[in-house]
Amino acid sequence: MCGIAGFSLSPESSVDRTLAAQALLAGISERGADAVGYAHRSPAGGVHVTKLRGGASALLDELEVPAETAQALIHVRDFTKGHPSIEANNHPIRHGCVVGIHNGIIENDDALLARYGIERAEPQMTVDSEAILALMERRGHDARALSEMRGAMAAAWIDERDDATLFVARGRLRPLWLGRSAHGLYFASTRRALAIAGAALKTRLEIDEVREGRLLHVVAGEVIRQRRFRPDRHYREPDVLPPVRTPREAVSCLERLAALTSVSPA
Repeated sequence: MCGIAGFSLSPESSVDRTLAAQALLAGISERGADAVGYAHRSPAGGVHVTKLRGGASALLDELEVPAETAQALIHVRDFTKGHPSIEANNHPIRHGCVVGIHNGIIENDDALLARYGIERAEPQMTVDSEAILALMERRGHDARALSEMRGAMAAAWIDERDDATLFVARGRLRPLWLGRSAHGLYFASTRRALAIAGAALKTRLEIDEVREGRLLHVVAGEVIRQRRFRPDRHYREPDVLPPVRTPREAVSCLERLAALTSVSPA
């Protein structure tokens, strides 16, 4: 169980990008504390990644996103495969030109990488989520490639070869919500996280859930393309996972967010 969040904003958006990322991070902070990280596309066009061991509270104050940023990804990790002591296993994960985040588990990651003849991005990596990003880079974000995954998935990624698009996908057994505003689109693992972000940003969000088996292409805060794929419905999780993994992180981050918003300009 992990938490994912992020945004795509239009050039017309006046939203404070750093505050948006902080609010989303606080909103998903309860979902894991093994590692935390975020990525954003820099004004120069590359994707900048920051990640560290620990919960969201360790990063909340240091998080900083440039005012010109159009896309950002945020992640908190409760790891299943790929020990967090190896930094490359923690999210956001980079595989070639693709940087992404994932909530869930992919059981056949090693088999998929072997089938396509794809090497791990770093020799010590074992995280299952890399298979999603590797196939998206190899297959050009073809939704049909997501049908080859066996497991649970909600994911998002950006590609350094495409400076406009945020990709958001939902397979099975993991929640994913969208929040739409006049000049932006936000996503998160829970509806509550989007409500927290909307309140912090003083922005009204129209919130709805992404359906299973959907890959969305988002540009400048608008869904410009939606592709369907068939998730593997034979996969069954052995246990029901509680959505709240680290309640103390949530309390700490929400208290800090309240302090940040109380001094932010209206």
